[in-house]
Amino acid sequence: VPNTLEFGERNTVVLDCMSQLRMLAIAQGRCASEKITADQARTFLSQVLALNLRLVVGHADESMRTRLGKLGGGVSALYQYLLAQLGYDCILSQLVEEIWRILAQRPIQVAGVKNMIAQMASVLANTGSSVGGARLGADRLVCALFSPTQGCIDDPGIEIYQARLASMDTSALQQEAYGFARSMHDVGLVADYHAIFVRWLLANDRASLLPSALGLSSTGNDILASYQHLVHALVEEAIFVETAQSLYGLTLLLENGTLHLMPIGPGLWRQIKLQLSSETDNQLQRIFGHAQAPRVHLLAGVISLLGQPLGISQGNNPTCQSARALSMWAYNDPDYLLHIIAQAARNDGVVMHFEGQPIDSSALAPASIVQVLDTDPVSVLLVPHLDRIYHEMGRLCAGRGEDPHKWINPELHGWWVGRDFFIAVDIYTGLLHNYDAFLRQFIRGFHPYYNGNQPVIHPQPVGLAVTDSNAGFVGWHAVTLLRVALDQEKVMRVYFFNPNGDGAQNWGNGVTVSIQGSGERFGECSLPFEQFLSRLYLFHDDAIDLVETSGDFNEVVEASRSMGLASWAAGKAGEALSQAES
Repeated sequence: VPNTLEFGERNTVVLDCMSQLRMLAIAQGRCASEKITADQARTFLSQVLALNLRLVVGHADESMRTRLGKLGGGVSALYQYLLAQLGYDCILSQLVEEIWRILAQRPIQVAGVKNMIAQMASVLANTGSSVGGARLGADRLVCALFSPTQGCIDDPGIEIYQARLASMDTSALQQEAYGFARSMHDVGLVADYHAIFVRWLLANDRASLLPSALGLSSTGNDILASYQHLVHALVEEAIFVETAQSLYGLTLLLENGTLHLMPIGPGLWRQIKLQLSSETDNQLQRIFGHAQAPRVHLLAGVISLLGQPLGISQGNNPTCQSARALSMWAYNDPDYLLHIIAQAARNDGVVMHFEGQPIDSSALAPASIVQVLDTDPVSVLLVPHLDRIYHEMGRLCAGRGEDPHKWINPELHGWWVGRDFFIAVDIYTGLLHNYDAFLRQFIRGFHPYYNGNQPVIHPQPVGLAVTDSNAGFVGWHAVTLLRVALDQEKVMRVYFFNPNGDGAQNWGNGVTVSIQGSGERFGECSLPFEQFLSRLYLFHDDAIDLVETSGDFNEVVEASRSMGLASWAAGKAGEALSQAES
Protein backbone atom coordinates (compact mmCIF):
# COMPACT_ATOMS: atom_id res chain seq x y z
CA VAL A 1 0.00 0.00 0.00
CA PRO A 2 2.73 2.59 0.74
CA ASN A 3 4.21 1.88 -2.70
CA THR A 4 0.83 2.52 -4.33
CA LEU A 5 0.48 5.85 -2.53
CA GLU A 6 4.03 6.95 -3.27
CA PHE A 7 4.47 5.66 -6.81
CA GLY A 8 1.05 4.66 -8.18
CA GLU A 9 -1.19 6.58 -10.54
CA ARG A 10 -4.07 8.45 -8.94
CA ASN A 11 -6.66 6.07 -10.39
CA THR A 12 -4.75 3.19 -8.83
CA VAL A 13 -4.73 5.01 -5.49
CA VAL A 14 -8.52 5.42 -5.67
CA LEU A 15 -8.96 1.71 -6.44
CA ASP A 16 -6.69 0.85 -3.53
CA CYS A 17 -8.79 3.02 -1.21
CA MET A 18 -11.97 1.32 -2.40
CA SER A 19 -10.35 -2.04 -1.77
CA GLN A 20 -9.58 -1.02 1.81
CA LEU A 21 -13.19 0.00 2.39
CA ARG A 22 -14.24 -3.45 1.13
CA MET A 23 -11.76 -5.06 3.52
CA LEU A 24 -13.29 -3.02 6.34
CA ALA A 25 -16.73 -4.36 5.46
CA ILE A 26 -15.34 -7.91 5.60
CA ALA A 27 -13.60 -7.22 8.92
CA GLN A 28 -16.88 -5.94 10.40
CA GLY A 29 -18.92 -8.84 9.04
CA ARG A 30 -20.95 -6.65 6.69
CA CYS A 31 -19.55 -8.44 3.65
CA ALA A 32 -18.52 -12.07 3.16
CA SER A 33 -15.55 -13.39 1.20
CA GLU A 34 -14.47 -16.91 0.33
CA LYS A 35 -10.81 -15.86 0.17
CA ILE A 36 -10.32 -14.00 3.44
CA THR A 37 -11.78 -14.17 6.94
CA ALA A 38 -12.87 -11.24 9.07
CA ASP A 39 -9.82 -11.66 11.33
CA GLN A 40 -7.49 -11.72 8.35
CA ALA A 41 -9.09 -8.57 6.94
CA ARG A 42 -8.72 -6.82 10.28
CA THR A 43 -5.07 -7.84 10.52
CA PHE A 44 -4.43 -6.60 6.99
CA LEU A 45 -6.00 -3.20 7.68
CA SER A 46 -4.06 -2.88 10.93
CA GLN A 47 -0.86 -3.39 8.96
CA VAL A 48 -1.99 -0.82 6.36
CA LEU A 49 -2.60 1.75 9.09
CA ALA A 50 0.72 1.02 10.77
CA LEU A 51 2.55 1.52 7.46
CA ASN A 52 0.79 4.81 6.72
CA LEU A 53 0.78 6.57 10.07
CA ARG A 54 1.90 9.85 8.54
CA LEU A 55 -1.36 10.00 6.65
CA VAL A 56 -3.31 8.89 9.72
CA VAL A 57 -2.04 11.91 11.67
CA GLY A 58 -2.15 14.22 8.64
CA HIS A 59 1.60 14.69 8.09
CA ALA A 60 2.33 13.41 4.59
CA ASP A 61 5.82 14.15 3.31
CA GLU A 62 6.53 16.37 0.29
CA SER A 63 6.77 13.43 -2.10
CA MET A 64 3.35 12.07 -1.20
CA ARG A 65 1.74 15.52 -0.98
CA THR A 66 2.97 16.35 -4.47
CA ARG A 67 1.92 13.05 -6.01
CA LEU A 68 -1.53 12.88 -4.41
CA GLY A 69 -2.40 16.57 -4.74
CA LYS A 70 -6.02 17.25 -3.75
CA LEU A 71 -6.54 13.51 -3.34
CA GLY A 72 -4.24 13.59 -0.30
CA GLY A 73 -6.89 15.02 2.02
CA GLY A 74 -9.33 12.30 1.04
CA VAL A 75 -6.78 9.53 1.57
CA SER A 76 -5.90 10.93 4.99
CA ALA A 77 -9.60 11.09 5.89
CA LEU A 78 -9.99 7.45 4.81
CA TYR A 79 -7.21 6.27 7.11
CA GLN A 80 -8.62 8.25 10.01
CA TYR A 81 -11.99 6.63 9.34
CA LEU A 82 -10.43 3.16 9.23
CA LEU A 83 -8.68 3.84 12.52
CA ALA A 84 -11.90 5.02 14.14
CA GLN A 85 -13.70 1.88 12.94
CA LEU A 86 -11.00 -0.62 13.89
CA GLY A 87 -9.98 0.97 17.18
CA TYR A 88 -6.73 2.51 18.30
CA ASP A 89 -5.58 -0.57 20.18
CA CYS A 90 -4.65 -2.32 16.92
CA ILE A 91 -1.73 0.04 16.21
CA LEU A 92 -1.19 1.76 19.56
CA SER A 93 2.54 1.08 19.76
CA GLN A 94 3.26 2.47 16.29
CA LEU A 95 0.92 5.41 16.85
CA VAL A 96 2.67 6.41 20.07
CA GLU A 97 6.03 6.30 18.32
CA GLU A 98 4.71 8.44 15.44
CA ILE A 99 3.24 11.06 17.77
CA TRP A 100 6.52 11.39 19.66
CA ARG A 101 8.33 11.78 16.34
CA ILE A 102 6.00 14.59 15.28
CA LEU A 103 6.21 16.35 18.63
CA ALA A 104 10.01 16.23 18.46
CA GLN A 105 9.69 18.82 15.68
CA ARG A 106 7.58 21.12 17.90
CA PRO A 107 4.85 22.03 15.38
CA ILE A 108 2.53 24.96 16.02
CA GLN A 109 -0.52 23.04 14.82
CA VAL A 110 -1.14 20.13 17.19
CA ALA A 111 -4.93 19.70 17.00
CA GLY A 112 -4.60 16.40 15.16
CA VAL A 113 -2.06 15.09 17.64
CA LYS A 114 -4.24 16.12 20.58
CA ASN A 115 -7.20 14.30 19.06
CA MET A 116 -5.11 11.14 18.65
CA ILE A 117 -3.97 11.35 22.28
CA ALA A 118 -7.57 11.78 23.45
CA GLN A 119 -8.51 8.59 21.60
CA MET A 120 -5.50 6.80 23.09
CA ALA A 121 -6.62 7.85 26.57
CA SER A 122 -9.89 6.02 25.97
CA VAL A 123 -8.03 2.92 24.79
CA LEU A 124 -5.75 2.92 27.83
CA ALA A 125 -8.70 3.32 30.17
CA ASN A 126 -10.48 0.35 28.61
CA THR A 127 -7.56 -2.05 28.10
CA GLY A 128 -5.67 -1.69 31.35
CA SER A 129 -2.08 -2.88 31.03
CA SER A 130 -2.63 -5.17 28.03
CA VAL A 131 -1.09 -2.75 25.54
CA GLY A 132 2.43 -3.83 26.42
CA GLY A 133 5.54 -1.73 25.93
CA ALA A 134 3.62 1.15 24.36
CA ARG A 135 2.03 1.91 27.72
CA LEU A 136 4.78 4.14 29.11
CA GLY A 137 5.05 6.40 26.08
CA ALA A 138 1.28 6.61 25.76
CA ASP A 139 0.83 7.41 29.44
CA ARG A 140 3.30 10.28 29.20
CA LEU A 141 1.36 11.77 26.30
CA VAL A 142 -2.00 11.38 28.01
CA CYS A 143 -0.70 12.83 31.27
CA ALA A 144 0.83 15.81 29.47
CA LEU A 145 -2.55 16.66 27.98
CA PHE A 146 -5.00 15.76 30.73
CA SER A 147 -3.24 15.39 34.09
CA PRO A 148 0.23 16.99 34.17
CA THR A 149 0.06 18.08 37.84
CA GLN A 150 -1.17 16.86 41.20
CA GLY A 151 -4.04 19.33 41.13
CA CYS A 152 -5.51 17.90 37.93
CA ILE A 153 -4.23 14.34 38.15
CA ASP A 154 -7.78 12.99 37.90
CA ASP A 155 -8.75 15.29 34.99
CA PRO A 156 -11.48 16.90 37.10
CA GLY A 157 -12.78 19.46 34.61
CA ILE A 158 -12.24 23.20 34.43
CA GLU A 159 -14.67 24.36 37.13
CA ILE A 160 -13.51 21.86 39.73
CA TYR A 161 -9.87 22.64 38.98
CA GLN A 162 -10.47 26.37 39.44
CA ALA A 163 -12.07 25.65 42.80
CA ARG A 164 -9.05 23.58 43.81
CA LEU A 165 -6.69 26.42 42.92
CA ALA A 166 -8.57 28.74 45.25
CA SER A 167 -7.89 26.40 48.17
CA MET A 168 -4.18 25.76 47.46
CA ASP A 169 -1.45 27.34 49.56
CA THR A 170 1.69 28.91 48.10
CA SER A 171 3.68 25.67 48.23
CA ALA A 172 0.98 23.72 46.38
CA LEU A 173 0.68 26.45 43.75
CA GLN A 174 4.44 26.40 43.27
CA GLN A 175 4.34 22.65 42.69
CA GLU A 176 1.53 23.13 40.17
CA ALA A 177 3.66 25.69 38.34
CA TYR A 178 6.67 23.38 38.23
CA GLY A 179 4.54 20.46 37.05
CA PHE A 180 2.98 22.38 34.18
CA ALA A 181 6.31 23.78 33.01
CA ARG A 182 8.06 20.42 33.18
CA SER A 183 5.34 18.71 31.15
CA MET A 184 5.16 21.47 28.53
CA HIS A 185 8.89 21.52 27.87
CA ASP A 186 9.23 17.74 27.99
CA VAL A 187 6.46 16.93 25.51
CA GLY A 188 5.79 20.16 23.63
CA LEU A 189 2.07 20.12 24.44
CA VAL A 190 0.11 22.50 26.66
CA ALA A 191 -2.74 21.15 28.76
CA ASP A 192 -5.98 23.14 28.94
CA TYR A 193 -5.46 23.28 32.70
CA HIS A 194 -2.17 25.10 32.14
CA ALA A 195 -4.00 27.97 30.44
CA ILE A 196 -6.52 28.09 33.28
CA PHE A 197 -3.66 28.11 35.80
CA VAL A 198 -1.72 31.06 34.33
CA ARG A 199 -4.91 33.10 33.91
CA TRP A 200 -5.80 32.35 37.52
CA LEU A 201 -2.35 33.48 38.67
CA LEU A 202 -2.74 36.88 37.04
CA ALA A 203 -6.31 37.32 38.24
CA ASN A 204 -5.43 36.47 41.85
CA ASP A 205 -2.28 38.48 42.44
CA ARG A 206 0.00 35.46 42.03
CA ALA A 207 1.95 36.71 39.02
CA SER A 208 5.22 35.98 40.84
CA LEU A 209 4.63 32.31 39.98
CA LEU A 210 4.38 32.97 36.24
CA PRO A 211 8.12 32.38 35.55
CA SER A 212 7.86 28.98 37.24
CA ALA A 213 4.67 28.14 35.36
CA LEU A 214 6.43 28.85 32.06
CA GLY A 215 9.70 27.18 33.04
CA LEU A 216 11.75 30.25 32.16
CA SER A 217 15.53 30.40 32.22
CA SER A 218 17.40 33.46 33.48
CA THR A 219 17.09 34.92 29.97
CA GLY A 220 13.33 34.50 29.89
CA ASN A 221 13.04 35.82 33.43
CA ASP A 222 14.95 38.98 32.55
CA ILE A 223 12.76 39.65 29.52
CA LEU A 224 9.58 38.97 31.49
CA ALA A 225 10.72 41.46 34.12
CA SER A 226 11.41 44.06 31.42
CA TYR A 227 8.10 43.56 29.58
CA GLN A 228 5.84 42.40 32.38
CA HIS A 229 2.87 44.61 31.48
CA LEU A 230 2.96 43.46 27.85
CA VAL A 231 3.33 39.77 28.71
CA HIS A 232 0.45 39.93 31.17
CA ALA A 233 -1.68 41.60 28.50
CA LEU A 234 -0.79 38.85 26.01
CA VAL A 235 -1.89 36.19 28.50
CA GLU A 236 -5.12 37.99 29.33
CA GLU A 237 -6.01 38.68 25.70
CA ALA A 238 -4.81 35.51 23.95
CA ILE A 239 -4.39 32.54 26.30
CA PHE A 240 -7.61 30.60 26.81
CA VAL A 241 -8.52 26.91 26.80
CA GLU A 242 -9.12 27.09 23.04
CA THR A 243 -5.69 28.67 22.46
CA ALA A 244 -3.76 26.99 25.26
CA GLN A 245 -0.99 25.74 22.95
CA SER A 246 0.11 29.35 22.34
CA LEU A 247 1.40 29.40 25.91
CA TYR A 248 4.35 27.36 24.66
CA GLY A 249 4.93 29.93 21.92
CA LEU A 250 4.82 32.72 24.51
CA THR A 251 7.41 30.90 26.61
CA LEU A 252 9.77 30.55 23.65
CA LEU A 253 9.12 34.16 22.64
CA LEU A 254 10.47 35.18 26.04
CA GLU A 255 13.40 32.79 25.75
CA ASN A 256 14.52 33.73 22.23
CA GLY A 257 14.98 37.41 23.04
CA THR A 258 12.73 38.72 20.27
CA LEU A 259 11.03 41.16 22.65
CA HIS A 260 14.32 43.03 23.05
CA LEU A 261 14.05 44.19 19.43
CA MET A 262 12.78 47.75 19.70
CA PRO A 263 9.78 47.52 17.31
CA ILE A 264 8.39 44.27 18.73
CA GLY A 265 6.82 45.63 21.91
CA PRO A 266 4.90 48.40 20.11
CA GLY A 267 4.02 45.97 17.33
CA LEU A 268 2.47 43.53 19.79
CA TRP A 269 0.54 46.31 21.53
CA ARG A 270 -0.84 47.24 18.12
CA GLN A 271 -1.77 43.60 17.53
CA ILE A 272 -3.56 43.40 20.88
CA LYS A 273 -5.70 46.43 20.05
CA LEU A 274 -6.09 45.69 16.33
CA GLN A 275 -9.58 45.99 14.88
CA LEU A 276 -10.07 43.25 12.29
CA SER A 277 -11.96 43.82 9.08
CA SER A 278 -15.29 42.05 8.70
CA GLU A 279 -13.77 39.82 6.00
CA THR A 280 -10.91 38.78 8.31
CA ASP A 281 -13.37 38.23 11.15
CA ASN A 282 -15.53 35.95 9.03
CA GLN A 283 -12.57 34.06 7.59
CA LEU A 284 -11.03 33.25 10.97
CA GLN A 285 -14.37 32.49 12.58
CA ARG A 286 -15.28 30.08 9.81
CA ILE A 287 -12.13 28.05 10.46
CA PHE A 288 -11.50 28.39 14.20
CA GLY A 289 -15.06 28.57 15.46
CA HIS A 290 -17.06 30.88 17.72
CA ALA A 291 -15.79 29.91 21.18
CA GLN A 292 -13.31 32.80 21.12
CA ALA A 293 -13.30 35.98 19.07
CA PRO A 294 -11.31 35.88 15.81
CA ARG A 295 -8.89 38.51 17.16
CA VAL A 296 -8.03 36.10 20.00
CA HIS A 297 -7.14 33.31 17.58
CA LEU A 298 -5.06 35.66 15.44
CA LEU A 299 -3.18 37.09 18.42
CA ALA A 300 -2.54 33.57 19.72
CA GLY A 301 -1.28 32.59 16.27
CA VAL A 302 1.06 35.58 16.20
CA ILE A 303 2.49 34.61 19.59
CA SER A 304 3.03 31.02 18.45
CA LEU A 305 4.75 32.02 15.22
CA LEU A 306 7.07 34.55 16.88
CA GLY A 307 8.00 31.98 19.52
CA GLN A 308 8.24 29.03 17.11
CA PRO A 309 9.38 30.30 13.70
CA LEU A 310 10.28 26.76 12.66
CA GLY A 311 6.96 25.30 13.80
CA ILE A 312 4.88 26.63 10.92
CA SER A 313 3.68 24.29 8.16
CA GLN A 314 2.20 24.69 4.69
CA GLY A 315 -0.30 21.95 5.52
CA ASN A 316 -1.74 20.05 2.57
CA ASN A 317 -1.29 23.09 0.32
CA PRO A 318 1.15 23.84 -2.54
CA THR A 319 2.34 26.96 -0.73
CA CYS A 320 5.90 26.19 0.37
CA GLN A 321 7.11 29.62 -0.82
CA SER A 322 4.66 31.51 1.40
CA ALA A 323 5.13 29.23 4.42
CA ARG A 324 8.90 29.60 4.10
CA ALA A 325 8.55 33.40 3.93
CA LEU A 326 6.44 33.52 7.10
CA SER A 327 8.94 31.36 8.94
CA MET A 328 11.86 33.44 7.70
CA TRP A 329 10.28 36.72 8.76
CA ALA A 330 9.38 35.36 12.21
CA TYR A 331 12.95 34.10 12.53
CA ASN A 332 14.81 37.08 11.12
CA ASP A 333 12.49 40.08 10.62
CA PRO A 334 9.62 39.78 13.12
CA ASP A 335 8.68 43.47 13.08
CA TYR A 336 8.07 43.25 9.33
CA LEU A 337 5.89 40.19 9.92
CA LEU A 338 3.80 42.13 12.44
CA HIS A 339 3.52 44.95 9.90
CA ILE A 340 2.05 42.82 7.12
CA ILE A 341 -0.23 40.94 9.55
CA ALA A 342 -1.73 44.28 10.57
CA GLN A 343 -2.08 45.28 6.91
CA ALA A 344 -3.92 42.12 5.93
CA ALA A 345 -6.12 41.91 9.02
CA ARG A 346 -7.22 45.53 8.87
CA ASN A 347 -7.17 46.35 5.15
CA ASP A 348 -7.81 42.95 3.49
CA GLY A 349 -4.63 43.35 1.47
CA VAL A 350 -0.84 43.40 1.62
CA VAL A 351 1.36 45.84 -0.28
CA MET A 352 4.90 44.80 -1.24
CA HIS A 353 7.34 46.28 -3.71
CA PHE A 354 9.08 44.57 -6.60
CA GLU A 355 11.99 46.55 -8.02
CA GLY A 356 10.36 49.75 -6.81
CA GLN A 357 6.91 48.91 -8.15
CA PRO A 358 4.14 48.45 -5.54
CA ILE A 359 2.11 45.24 -5.68
CA ASP A 360 -1.20 45.30 -3.81
CA SER A 361 -2.64 41.84 -3.22
CA SER A 362 -6.17 43.24 -2.97
CA ALA A 363 -5.91 44.46 -6.58
CA LEU A 364 -4.90 41.07 -7.97
CA ALA A 365 -7.26 38.50 -9.41
CA PRO A 366 -8.98 36.39 -6.73
CA ALA A 367 -8.59 33.33 -8.96
CA SER A 368 -4.94 33.06 -7.90
CA ILE A 369 -5.80 32.72 -4.20
CA VAL A 370 -5.07 29.36 -2.59
CA GLN A 371 -7.73 28.53 0.00
CA VAL A 372 -5.67 27.62 3.05
CA LEU A 373 -7.81 25.94 5.70
CA ASP A 374 -5.64 23.47 7.57
CA THR A 375 -2.91 25.67 9.02
CA ASP A 376 -2.32 28.24 11.76
CA PRO A 377 -4.23 31.56 12.01
CA VAL A 378 -1.41 33.69 10.61
CA SER A 379 -1.10 31.42 7.56
CA VAL A 380 -4.87 31.43 7.06
CA LEU A 381 -4.74 35.23 6.98
CA LEU A 382 -1.55 35.88 5.01
CA VAL A 383 -0.88 32.98 2.64
CA PRO A 384 -3.63 33.89 0.13
CA HIS A 385 -2.19 37.42 -0.14
CA LEU A 386 1.41 36.19 -0.35
CA ASP A 387 0.43 33.63 -2.97
CA ARG A 388 -1.05 36.38 -5.15
CA ILE A 389 2.02 38.57 -4.74
CA TYR A 390 4.44 35.70 -5.44
CA HIS A 391 2.68 34.85 -8.69
CA GLU A 392 2.52 38.50 -9.72
CA MET A 393 6.27 38.81 -9.17
CA GLY A 394 6.69 35.75 -11.37
CA ARG A 395 4.58 37.38 -14.07
CA LEU A 396 6.74 40.51 -13.95
CA CYS A 397 9.83 38.33 -14.48
CA ALA A 398 8.44 36.63 -17.57
CA GLY A 399 10.68 36.85 -20.59
CA ARG A 400 13.90 37.59 -18.72
CA GLY A 401 15.49 34.34 -19.83
CA GLU A 402 16.45 33.11 -16.37
CA ASP A 403 14.76 31.46 -13.42
CA PRO A 404 12.44 34.10 -11.89
CA HIS A 405 13.55 33.24 -8.35
CA LYS A 406 16.76 35.14 -9.08
CA TRP A 407 14.70 38.31 -8.65
CA ILE A 408 11.73 37.09 -6.62
CA ASN A 409 13.57 35.70 -3.61
CA PRO A 410 15.44 38.89 -2.62
CA GLU A 411 12.39 41.08 -3.25
CA LEU A 412 9.93 38.80 -1.45
CA HIS A 413 11.99 37.74 1.54
CA GLY A 414 14.28 40.65 2.37
CA TRP A 415 17.56 42.48 1.88
CA TRP A 416 19.60 39.73 3.54
CA VAL A 417 19.07 37.27 0.68
CA GLY A 418 22.30 36.95 -1.31
CA ARG A 419 22.27 38.95 -4.53
CA ASP A 420 24.30 36.39 -6.47
CA PHE A 421 22.13 33.59 -7.84
CA PHE A 422 23.20 30.06 -8.73
CA ILE A 423 21.14 27.33 -10.39
CA ALA A 424 22.16 23.84 -11.46
CA VAL A 425 19.80 23.42 -14.41
CA ASP A 426 19.08 25.19 -17.66
CA ILE A 427 15.48 26.42 -17.42
CA TYR A 428 14.84 25.80 -21.13
CA THR A 429 16.29 22.31 -21.56
CA GLY A 430 15.98 20.98 -18.02
CA LEU A 431 19.54 19.65 -18.34
CA LEU A 432 22.31 20.24 -15.84
CA HIS A 433 24.30 23.38 -16.54
CA ASN A 434 27.83 23.85 -15.18
CA TYR A 435 27.00 21.40 -12.40
CA ASP A 436 30.52 21.15 -10.99
CA ALA A 437 30.84 24.93 -10.89
CA PHE A 438 27.51 25.07 -9.06
CA LEU A 439 28.66 22.51 -6.48
CA ARG A 440 31.99 24.25 -5.97
CA GLN A 441 30.34 27.63 -5.51
CA PHE A 442 28.11 26.32 -2.73
CA ILE A 443 31.05 24.65 -0.99
CA ARG A 444 33.12 27.85 -1.14
CA GLY A 445 30.21 29.86 0.18
CA PHE A 446 28.86 27.65 2.96
CA HIS A 447 31.25 24.85 4.02
CA PRO A 448 33.12 26.09 7.13
CA TYR A 449 36.29 24.22 6.13
CA TYR A 450 36.48 26.07 2.81
CA ASN A 451 34.92 29.50 3.46
CA GLY A 452 37.20 30.74 6.21
CA ASN A 453 34.88 29.26 8.87
CA GLN A 454 32.24 31.90 8.21
CA PRO A 455 28.83 31.00 9.71
CA VAL A 456 25.51 31.55 7.99
CA ILE A 457 24.53 35.03 9.21
CA HIS A 458 21.00 35.25 7.84
CA PRO A 459 18.71 32.40 6.78
CA GLN A 460 18.87 31.86 3.03
CA PRO A 461 16.15 30.60 0.67
CA VAL A 462 17.34 27.58 -1.31
CA GLY A 463 15.68 25.17 -3.70
CA LEU A 464 15.84 21.40 -3.39
CA ALA A 465 15.09 18.70 -5.93
CA VAL A 466 12.91 16.47 -3.77
CA THR A 467 13.13 12.75 -4.47
CA ASP A 468 11.09 9.79 -3.30
CA SER A 469 12.31 6.74 -1.42
CA ASN A 470 13.57 5.27 -4.71
CA ALA A 471 15.56 8.47 -5.37
CA GLY A 472 13.24 9.36 -8.24
CA PHE A 473 12.60 13.03 -8.94
CA VAL A 474 9.34 14.38 -7.47
CA GLY A 475 9.56 18.15 -7.83
CA TRP A 476 11.18 21.41 -6.78
CA HIS A 477 10.73 22.49 -3.18
CA ALA A 478 11.51 25.68 -1.24
CA VAL A 479 13.38 25.34 2.07
CA THR A 480 15.47 27.65 4.28
CA LEU A 481 19.17 27.10 4.92
CA LEU A 482 19.75 27.97 8.58
CA ARG A 483 23.27 26.91 9.51
CA VAL A 484 26.15 24.56 8.72
CA ALA A 485 27.94 22.91 11.63
CA LEU A 486 29.52 19.73 12.96
CA ASP A 487 27.28 17.32 14.81
CA GLN A 488 28.33 15.34 17.88
CA GLU A 489 29.91 12.71 15.62
CA LYS A 490 32.04 15.40 13.89
CA VAL A 491 30.01 15.08 10.69
CA MET A 492 29.53 18.37 8.85
CA ARG A 493 25.79 18.87 8.44
CA VAL A 494 23.47 21.39 6.85
CA TYR A 495 20.60 22.38 9.13
CA PHE A 496 17.52 23.66 7.33
CA PHE A 497 13.81 24.37 7.69
CA ASN A 498 11.31 22.41 5.61
CA PRO A 499 7.86 24.07 5.46
CA ASN A 500 6.32 20.73 4.50
CA GLY A 501 5.49 20.14 8.17
CA ASP A 502 7.29 16.83 8.58
CA GLY A 503 11.02 17.03 8.08
CA ALA A 504 11.86 13.34 8.53
CA GLN A 505 11.75 12.10 4.95
CA ASN A 506 13.42 9.34 2.97
CA TRP A 507 14.82 10.74 -0.28
CA GLY A 508 16.31 7.46 -1.47
CA ASN A 509 19.80 5.96 -1.90
CA GLY A 510 20.51 6.34 1.81
CA VAL A 511 19.57 10.03 1.98
CA THR A 512 17.27 10.17 5.00
CA VAL A 513 16.55 13.55 6.56
CA SER A 514 17.14 13.70 10.31
CA ILE A 515 14.99 15.72 12.73
CA GLN A 516 16.59 14.76 16.05
CA GLY A 517 19.70 13.11 17.38
CA SER A 518 22.18 14.87 15.09
CA GLY A 519 22.41 18.26 16.74
CA GLU A 520 19.07 19.58 15.46
CA ARG A 521 17.26 22.31 17.33
CA PHE A 522 13.47 22.04 17.53
CA GLY A 523 11.99 22.41 14.05
CA GLU A 524 15.26 21.91 12.18
CA CYS A 525 16.02 19.16 9.67
CA SER A 526 19.53 18.13 8.75
CA LEU A 527 21.61 16.13 6.31
CA PRO A 528 25.34 15.54 5.97
CA PHE A 529 26.76 18.31 3.80
CA GLU A 530 27.36 16.13 0.73
CA GLN A 531 23.86 14.62 0.88
CA PHE A 532 22.21 18.03 1.14
CA LEU A 533 24.30 19.36 -1.73
CA SER A 534 23.33 16.34 -3.83
CA ARG A 535 19.67 17.46 -3.71
CA LEU A 536 20.35 21.20 -4.05
CA TYR A 537 19.53 22.92 -7.34
CA LEU A 538 19.24 26.63 -6.45
CA PHE A 539 20.78 29.01 -3.92
CA HIS A 540 21.79 32.61 -3.28
CA ASP A 541 25.09 33.99 -2.00
CA ASP A 542 27.12 37.19 -1.96
CA ALA A 543 30.40 36.80 -3.83
CA ILE A 544 31.80 39.78 -1.95
CA ASP A 545 31.76 37.69 1.23
CA LEU A 546 33.72 34.78 -0.26
CA VAL A 547 37.05 34.04 1.35
CA GLU A 548 39.81 32.64 -0.84
CA THR A 549 40.78 29.17 0.27
CA SER A 550 43.47 26.78 -0.82
CA GLY A 551 41.64 23.75 0.55
CA ASP A 552 41.03 20.80 -1.74
CA PHE A 553 37.36 19.86 -1.73
CA ASN A 554 37.32 17.59 -4.77
CA GLU A 555 36.09 14.70 -2.64
CA VAL A 556 33.08 16.72 -1.51
CA VAL A 557 32.32 17.63 -5.13
CA GLU A 558 32.67 14.02 -6.32
CA ALA A 559 30.45 12.63 -3.57
CA SER A 560 27.75 15.25 -4.10
CA ARG A 561 27.84 14.93 -7.89
CA SER A 562 27.57 11.15 -7.87
CA MET A 563 24.58 11.22 -5.49
CA GLY A 564 22.89 13.91 -7.57
CA LEU A 565 23.40 12.05 -10.84
CA ALA A 566 22.09 8.87 -9.23
CA SER A 567 18.86 10.57 -8.17
CA TRP A 568 17.05 13.67 -9.42
CA ALA A 569 19.70 14.53 -12.05
CA ALA A 570 19.59 11.12 -13.71
CA GLY A 571 18.98 11.73 -17.39
CA LYS A 572 19.77 15.44 -17.05
CA ALA A 573 23.54 15.13 -17.37
CA GLY A 574 23.84 15.85 -21.09
CA GLU A 575 25.54 19.17 -20.44
CA ALA A 576 27.10 18.45 -17.09
CA LEU A 577 30.12 16.47 -18.24
CA SER A 578 30.98 18.72 -21.17
CA GLN A 579 30.98 21.86 -19.02
CA ALA A 580 32.24 20.47 -15.72
CA GLU A 581 35.21 22.03 -14.06
CA SER A 582 38.23 19.83 -13.63
